[in-house]
Amino acid sequence: MQRFVQKQALKPSTFLSPVPAVMVTCGDPEKPNIITLAWAGTVNSEPPMLSISVRKSRYSHGLIKKTGTFGVNLVSQGLCWETDFCGVKSGRDLDKFQATGLTCVASPTLKIPMIAESPVHLECKVRQVLELGSHDLFIADIVGVQVAKSLMDHKGTVDMRKADLVAYNHGEYYSLGKILGFFGYSIAGKDVLKRRRRT
Repeated sequence: MQRFVQKQALKPSTFLSPVPAVMVTCGDPEKPNIITLAWAGTVNSEPPMLSISVRKSRYSHGLIKKTGTFGVNLVSQGLCWETDFCGVKSGRDLDKFQATGLTCVASPTLKIPMIAESPVHLECKVRQVLELGSHDLFIADIVGVQVAKSLMDHKGTVDMRKADLVAYNHGEYYSLGKILGFFGYSIAGKDVLKRRRRT
């Protein structure tokens, strides 16, 4: 079977896809804001850290620099419309919580705004800011994680398949679809993968 495909050269661009769609909350619970980002990712495991890339002109950029904190709210399929809205509207012009009907709750550790309807919250404290050009990269410690109880089984194991998470792929939102494999499945055997897909 032929496995390579012919390529067409394009100019350098932000072509990496798919990426997670997340709603980042910032400010304080009295005057919270939401910004939708697709440029977010894990950068370290011990200690747990992630990064978000925010355009310098965005309203949330100043809020995050001022407070040194932000929340990452994972997006389920039921929040897709609100996610898009918070990405095209500015917090300078309106209260996004009020406009979308989302519920603002204070996180338990840092007391920063979070979205109650999100299945997973990550509380983040900025460790470093890298100025890159159009965007700044905020590298942050993950100091708290809250997971919806509906995603957990009786043993306390989290099943992220139940979260119905959304990915962003070159300007469009997608559901994650069927499981193609899992970490280590290439050496675990086909029977293990079949059982995993059935559960």
